Amino acid sequence: MTRPPGSYALGVSLLLSAACASAEADRAAFDQVDTVASPAASASGEPNLATLPNGRVLLSWLEAIGDTAHAFRFATFDGSAWSAPKTIAQSSDFFVNWADFPSVIALSDDHLAAHWLQRNGTSKYAYEVRIAQSLDGGTTWTAPTVPHRDGTATEHGFVSLFPFRDSLGAIWLDGRNFAAAQKGASPNMMLVMTSVSPSGAAAPERVLDERVCDCCQTSLATASGGPVVVYRDRLDGEIRDIGVIRWSDSGWTRGTLVHRDNWKIDACPVNGPAIAADGRRVVVAWFTSAGDTSRVYLAQSDDGGATFGSPIRIDDGNPVGRVDVLLDRDGTAVVSWMEFTSGQQAEVRARRVAASGESSASLTIAQSSGARASGFPRMTAAGDAVIFAWTEPGNPARVRVARASVKRSS
Repeated sequence: MTRPPGSYALGVSLLLSAACASAEADRAAFDQVDTVASPAASASGEPNLATLPNGRVLLSWLEAIGDTAHAFRFATFDGSAWSAPKTIAQSSDFFVNWADFPSVIALSDDHLAAHWLQRNGTSKYAYEVRIAQSLDGGTTWTAPTVPHRDGTATEHGFVSLFPFRDSLGAIWLDGRNFAAAQKGASPNMMLVMTSVSPSGAAAPERVLDERVCDCCQTSLATASGGPVVVYRDRLDGEIRDIGVIRWSDSGWTRGTLVHRDNWKIDACPVNGPAIAADGRRVVVAWFTSAGDTSRVYLAQSDDGGATFGSPIRIDDGNPVGRVDVLLDRDGTAVVSWMEFTSGQQAEVRARRVAASGESSASLTIAQSSGARASGFPRMTAAGDAVIFAWTEPGNPARVRVARASVKRSS
């Protein structure tokens, strides 16, 4: 991967409390948090969220069926009530993992695309990506497509789906190199991309980065110049900082770094980045523990993700990470993350950051746990509110939902 130029050197990190937040940020702060009844039954988890073009919110999740099977389900929210849940797929062979979870996106109100993970071998991490599409709002789904054609019983996951030309784009982490690796070798996980037509035909695969971190989430947003993907890279010396690759008229760019954290870690932290875009404005949130200090950062770009400004520190001093980010309709970035409070106790928190870099006070969305069972909280914009979803650990666990309204200046 190409290293970024020296202009990406570490800038001054900003961590602003409510007392010193600007009037601009204060006017755009959160107002209150309300619990929203969840459509997911008990024994559910791995939620994901998307906002449809018509403004409805789509929640997807995995739900245990009996002792061995799982169903991949979704429902939509009109601001007051959820639709009846619908099942996309159901199997006893799903790969169910706290960090590598399914998704549904909308290419239009009626054209939905979904991905999930299904086992294709007997080893612990032998699983493949399945993609299905619906042209009737999720009532019926196409037969699933496997976007990778290597046929190996290795890890394929951490998928990001996105509109791409007239098709569906898919990016994933690909472990096919592990199939032929000699004992004691250290093969590389790759970042791979393809597109899938509405009929399910997959285009040729393209390797975007030949060596990436093994099991951190990817994230993708579409800026005015095209798709921008972020992921945790794996550089020489086991430096695992956040990489960015953009689509341009000449194809995919070579990777650069959002910021040079210089986080040296000899294992995958399972803590990927998140990205949002609106026109040429792009924001990226991520977790790092470079220098043995855990932080959540936000970096902003005004040129479609080609360059990023100095990172703004978001956390409250003891973050778990597990970030998400979105851009509000007024251009404000909203970052969510998990923060340790006591022992393994943790909270889901969120903070709004204006384009100027000024931030609101953090808001606690829910009490949670830093354990893996709590998964990765997700969020999406819904008019003058933000919808949050997370897994509440327990026996059984259950997907929970909340809505945070936003103060608007008069």
